Amino acid sequence: MTSGPHLHLATSPDSTVTEPRQTLRLKLKPQAPTTGDVDGAWWPRSWDLSAELPALLSVLGVRLGRIGRVSYNLTTWTVADRRVDVDGHQVRLGGFHAQHPHTIDVIASNGTRLTLLVLPPATDAATAHSIMMIAARRNNVDSIEDLLTPLAAEPAAPAGDRPDDRSVQRWEVDGGLVSSPRA
Repeated sequence: MTSGPHLHLATSPDSTVTEPRQTLRLKLKPQAPTTGDVDGAWWPRSWDLSAELPALLSVLGVRLGRIGRVSYNLTTWTVADRRVDVDGHQVRLGGFHAQHPHTIDVIASNGTRLTLLVLPPATDAATAHSIMMIAARRNNVDSIEDLLTPLAAEPAAPAGDRPDDRSVQRWEVDGGLVSSPRA
């Protein structure tokens, strides 16, 4: 008995396989006059600012142009480099104790500033989606504390826990809310 044709894939020894990029979990208010405490929300995958910023700043560069500086809360993030390379140029990072622990400020070279609400990486996907959508409404003027109120209702996650990958992927791909396994 003869089997059908076979497909053989060959790769050269010096070729590298790169992992697909993960979708950036960011929601911004439409470009309009600034309202409220934040200009949108960001849900990073970790507290490693040096690892998380390049993808974020590449996307924000489309709106802001060249980015010159990022300010963040020193106690929220792991120790970060003083500079990070983004699209071939250096962006200065400044950590401050006075910065709200759930925000970062992204400042363009021309002085334009975006303040982003930062959701903890371990936030439940449905909760994160809801907060991000509210924070990014055109005329939203909720305080940072009001925006974060749903986080207080979440049960505390053990250190190192992260949302189920399938639920995060579903949220990222189609924007749908994932039913909670706790129900």
